[in-house]
Amino acid sequence: MVVAASVVVVAGAVAGVVAAFDDGGRASDEAGPPEVSASPRLAPLPAVPSSSAPATTASASPPPSPSPSARRTKTPRPSKPAKQQERTTTVAGRLYRHPGSQVLAWVRSHSGDPRHGVIASRIAEQPAAVWFADYSPQTITARVAAVTSGGAALGRVPVVVPYAIPGRDCGGHSQGGAPGLDAYDAWIDRFAAGLGSGEVIVVLEPDSVAQAECLSAGQRADRFASLARAGRVLKAADPRARVYFDAGHSGWNAPGKQAAWLRQAGAASPESSDGIFSNVSNFHTTAAEVAHDRRVLDALGGPASLGAVIDTSRNGNGAPADGEWCDPAGRKLGRTPTLSTGEARIDAYLWVKLPGESDGCKGRPGTFTASYAYDLASP
Repeated sequence: MVVAASVVVVAGAVAGVVAAFDDGGRASDEAGPPEVSASPRLAPLPAVPSSSAPATTASASPPPSPSPSARRTKTPRPSKPAKQQERTTTVAGRLYRHPGSQVLAWVRSHSGDPRHGVIASRIAEQPAAVWFADYSPQTITARVAAVTSGGAALGRVPVVVPYAIPGRDCGGHSQGGAPGLDAYDAWIDRFAAGLGSGEVIVVLEPDSVAQAECLSAGQRADRFASLARAGRVLKAADPRARVYFDAGHSGWNAPGKQAAWLRQAGAASPESSDGIFSNVSNFHTTAAEVAHDRRVLDALGGPASLGAVIDTSRNGNGAPADGEWCDPAGRKLGRTPTLSTGEARIDAYLWVKLPGESDGCKGRPGTFTASYAYDLASP
């Protein structure tokens, strides 16, 4: 059995689509993907992961298309403005709620639905991350700028998720992204050009580090070099951007192993990184993630100012005991998104996965499903 961190089904790759689906009973229950990419489906590992990937993992998934290692390590670092020498402190202010989300589309078009009040007040009013999960180099700058400028106009902090690393999901359900690491580097350059100059949180490539077991040593080195470069490019483009790297979650890799990979990916360097993120689209409790992230940060090293952000969107009841990953029953919303956690080294609780966007069991993968949202939001 191949151990996989995530099963990601990306919806919303075609821009400009906001619609109810024409499939009978689901027409009032689902909202189509907005212009930005919907948050994908992420499935957790078993509660006790294997200490190493099975020998069949690398052959079971098609490898990405990495550039030669020698060329990857020689990628020039972007020029850095003088003010980038002073590292940013924890972002202030309030998080941004992007108006193009699927839940807001459903709320606007279903005012008479008996579930409307609960979904509108408990989910739609909360800020959530905006995913960019399709490889679209010609439009990515404008799409990112639309989100970041919207946040800047309101004096609020957007959360954006670049998700286009080659070989993502180890060739599983979410295989895709850029055709190779050189193409990805160019895509990140264009992504960074849309950040503007305001405060923004970047959740850089979920699963890209924690799920690297399926890659060969050379492929891992290439990917990690590209991620380190991405962090430098993003922070050079916008010195007020805060970039966080993939720390998996508390039910996955041991903190020391995760930290060693993160160090290779540039997460210990303030030129690339502001810290780590965990629990994206997962269900582990906030307390477990706080403890996990602190252990990873301790093992990672780097400046003491490195912190962590945690996805709390669906972790109100913790992870299911049976390890179910696909829209498991009995889950609830976690802590509301905030930049003031009151926890040392924990910079924010975020809703990276939008509650109500299905993993594929209670609705079609990646679509907002009102019945699932209502179950999560109900007391």
